[in-house]
Amino acid sequence: MTPAARIAPYVRRTPVMRAEADGRPLVFKLEHLQLTGSFKVRGAVNKLLSLDRPSEVVTASGGNHGLGVAMAAQLLGVHATVFVPITAPESKTRRIEEAGAKLIRYGATYAQAAAEARTFGVTYLEAYNDPDVIAGQSTVAAEIVEDAPDVDSIVVAVGGGGLVAGTCLSAGGRLVVAVEPDGCCAMHNALEAGTPVDSPVDSVAASALGATRAGEVPLEILQRHDVRSVLVSDAELLAARDRLWEEFRFAVEPASAVAFAAFLKGEVPGELPCVLLCGANSSWLPE
Repeated sequence: MTPAARIAPYVRRTPVMRAEADGRPLVFKLEHLQLTGSFKVRGAVNKLLSLDRPSEVVTASGGNHGLGVAMAAQLLGVHATVFVPITAPESKTRRIEEAGAKLIRYGATYAQAAAEARTFGVTYLEAYNDPDVIAGQSTVAAEIVEDAPDVDSIVVAVGGGGLVAGTCLSAGGRLVVAVEPDGCCAMHNALEAGTPVDSPVDSVAASALGATRAGEVPLEILQRHDVRSVLVSDAELLAARDRLWEEFRFAVEPASAVAFAAFLKGEVPGELPCVLLCGANSSWLPE
């Protein structure tokens, strides 16, 4: 059974929308309309199903992955504990608890929360460095290719690398553009170094994209594919977020706007790129 067929009973198939910005055509993948407001539930469901539904799991997250695991656990009747750094936004932690998971705040960074979660003594669910999680995330690009086959590039926000790696696997040879804030760009640094390296985390998008090291599994996938790495500033991604609301009435979190920021910056080649809007979990409210 394909990952798409496996997770279909539990997640939404999100729509695409054809549009134009700055005189250029593009396609939006509206994954911010996914259950929990993020693509992360896809990988979490696929991983739990691959484990034959253990009674209890634990994970660590800056917010969206934890919410995805909490929702997947609720859907599949599994108890979940989610460790988050003390900086995790209330807009995400509140919903993790509402989904039935036990929330534990620990450490100042995702890496510290993850290290503590691994000592918890039950099955640990990786946020991005896991083939089953990546396979779940690959279903986003599979839907893009089915619903908009004329797309010739796919633009993806990157944290630890699970979504962009999954995109590479399902893009059907289309160019994949990996976009990160210049203040937290673990995958960009890993691609330059040829291996995951410790990277600083300093961006308004850090709660979703704040991995201190790219995953080894995603990096290996990106190294096998034609991936273009692009960096955007916080000012550029916030301006892109505002334009998504003003022009299209899409309310997304800062991390979700980085792909559109790269498009607006002119860093995305192709006649018809697809900009993947990956999340909507933010305390920001448009005026």
